Amino acid sequence: MPSRLVSLITLLCLSASLHAQPEAHARYQIYGGYSFLSNTINGVPGSRQPLNGWDASVAFFSWHNLRFKIDTYAYRGTNLGAPQRPLFIMGGGQYSLRVRRESVFVEGLLGEAGMNHNWGPNGEVGYTASISTYAGGGLDTPLTRRFDFRVSGGFQYAYFNLGSPQVAYPSRLPGQPTYFGRISSGLVWHF
Repeated sequence: MPSRLVSLITLLCLSASLHAQPEAHARYQIYGGYSFLSNTINGVPGSRQPLNGWDASVAFFSWHNLRFKIDTYAYRGTNLGAPQRPLFIMGGGQYSLRVRRESVFVEGLLGEAGMNHNWGPNGEVGYTASISTYAGGGLDTPLTRRFDFRVSGGFQYAYFNLGSPQVAYPSRLPGQPTYFGRISSGLVWHF
């Protein structure tokens, strides 16, 4: 009888100590949500329109709170009589810290931006590719053990010219933006 009691007490103490251990970091994060861009690509002064779209990303295993991340996002809209459909595909690093229940992160991304060919004013043809960078951060707050709600924001750089590769001297609209603000929110799945 005493050996069974000692075994039961040992089992209860062991299970309590295992439950008290901090949970291991998830190896992967998949994110999907809504994204807002502060201006269209051809949004000159007096004709600035924000764009709405989606954002999706995958972040790989963490090494000292640093993750490699692949992010893609796209927008749809119209400005100055032309469709605006930019698509960004980027990769970089995400550094996060846990503060109580929440997780705060900063990220830096570099990649490529693609655009429909007739994005210029009144459907004028423009270059369809540009290098792009992004610097920002955000906050993840847990909803369940595997899902978080994410709010993030930052600054985007993209440089598009009018004309086509066959034109010797590409042109730019006076006041055409190269820096954009981006806000995103959605769900993160940890596994």
